[in-house]
Amino acid sequence: MSTFDHTGLMADINASLAPFRKAQPDAMAGFGQMARAAMSEGALDGKQKELIALAIGITQRCSGCIGFHVKALHKLGCTRSELEEMLAVCVYMGGGPALMYAAETITAWEMLSPPSGN
Repeated sequence: MSTFDHTGLMADINASLAPFRKAQPDAMAGFGQMARAAMSEGALDGKQKELIALAIGITQRCSGCIGFHVKALHKLGCTRSELEEMLAVCVYMGGGPALMYAAETITAWEMLSPPSGN
């Protein structure tokens, strides 16, 4: 099993971006507003949108995205079966590199799982 530390990575990202948020508050507020608008429920619910966001993160090879979106999916009640179906689509569309990030995603899923588990 991978020893990749998504919890540490997310903390490092948040710490690194803190000064940027202060230096560029308007840009970061705009990014936050765009995120809220894009992820708000509409024809697709929040879980579906988070699965899409995670799929994009996987196929774009973004470990930070994997951590943040896996964490969000746990909060939204995503099941491992739903995650695995999405991973299969990622591998179909992204080939071998997506398979490597699918493995990373499974590790993140397990490491970020709430104590009750999913």
